[in-house]
Amino acid sequence: MSRWRLLLTRPQEECAALAASLAEHGVASASLPLLAIEPLDETPEQRSLLLDLDRYCAVVVVSKPAARLGLDRLDRYWPQPPARQAWFAVGAATAAILDDYGLSVRYPISGDDSEALLSLPELEQALQVPDPRVLIMRGEGGREFLAERLRGQGVTVDYLELYRRTLPAYAPGELLRRVRDEQLNALLVSSGQGLEHLIELASEDWPVLAGLPLFVPSARVAEAARQAGAQHVIDCRGASAAALLEALRSANKE
Repeated sequence: MSRWRLLLTRPQEECAALAASLAEHGVASASLPLLAIEPLDETPEQRSLLLDLDRYCAVVVVSKPAARLGLDRLDRYWPQPPARQAWFAVGAATAAILDDYGLSVRYPISGDDSEALLSLPELEQALQVPDPRVLIMRGEGGREFLAERLRGQGVTVDYLELYRRTLPAYAPGELLRRVRDEQLNALLVSSGQGLEHLIELASEDWPVLAGLPLFVPSARVAEAARQAGAQHVIDCRGASAAALLEALRSANKE
């Protein structure tokens, strides 16, 4: 049995799946979802983006909710997606949803972040067309770094925003109470917004919780956590269960 007892903060369904994976490896966990997925109503502008899907040389899907909601809307307008279009996912789990739908999708093997995606030769190749255009399917806000880098290469980038992440309602002090009652010794966030919600919910208890090991998915979230006062930040270099387990094993050796 691992020494780790983690607080998981992903959306409810993802917490359940991750908890099961961790349990198979002897890692105890408790779930306190800090991200609730709220689908957004489709606007006329978004409808136009979907109707003009064939104008884009590449479509990037940044999360599992974006994949599910994006494919649901795709069905309304495109019985058969444009054949010459390249599809990309930020991580393997998101790619699996697109693959099950029947799309040929590329994703980085060595990381679940924008930097890893931008390093893919297949993405560079997809952009080698006159007036390259990329559509990013995402939640409300986020992945600005990805768009900025693409625009810096002369690429036109549009967003199809499909959902927003909200902070579920909890009683004051609930976060610290759960950590103490269940004798948890580390925290996990899966995104920058997850970190923001963690700090918001912690409120006046954050100085106490900031002393616990905090597992994060990328270098950028790690830096934000350190800036916010987290004292022991571990970059998992990915948001998958495999990346987390590898980080836990490495932390055991320290």
